[in-house]
Amino acid sequence: MEYPKQRLRRLLVAHARPDAFAPHARSILSKMGYAIVPEEELASLPEPLQEQRPDLRIVDERRLAEVPDDEEGAPVPIIVLTGRQGVTGADPRIVGAVPRPAGIHELYRLIQQALEETPRSAPRVPTHLSAVCRKDGKEWRSALVSLSENGCLLRSPEPLTLGIHLELRFELPSAGPIVTRAETAYQVPPDLGLIFHETPAASRRAISEFVSRTLVES
Repeated sequence: MEYPKQRLRRLLVAHARPDAFAPHARSILSKMGYAIVPEEELASLPEPLQEQRPDLRIVDERRLAEVPDDEEGAPVPIIVLTGRQGVTGADPRIVGAVPRPAGIHELYRLIQQALEETPRSAPRVPTHLSAVCRKDGKEWRSALVSLSENGCLLRSPEPLTLGIHLELRFELPSAGPIVTRAETAYQVPPDLGLIFHETPAASRRAISEFVSRTLVES
């Protein structure tokens, strides 16, 4: 992977082999501002990056003993890549663990929880998808301007108040129609933020795959 010559928004150091990550996981996270740099590549980075303190470490459980002590400042949090039994270490820097090979969505949730003041639970991508809203027997067309596994930003010609529930239907390329209940939870004028409820498992998987594919292709 190529890295910028200036400071990274977030520097994540990996003490793990490339095959400990799911395909595209590292490149997708890098596009979202979380550059995962293998520990052995740190010395070859441009000088400004060599001096940047890691924000987080991603460590194969078999290499935990290799992680250096933190000499100054707050401890650098650690996400452990582990097997089915989960992590057994008692290192207080460990904030979570995911099984190998680590997938984008599992890593994203833990990275957000460890580093961000207002963490998201799932990646979000901009979209241009038509949607149909239905409430109290009334139906109208709207548009999804961004989408994640858990919700979306909706641009609706019909005025909607916060805290209401409606049915939302939209179609994903190569996945077919998605139908879910949704709640109007917040505003990002002129759009409304919807949180999905009671979404079928197959639809959640389809949305998750669409988001990952969009991030890979962007």
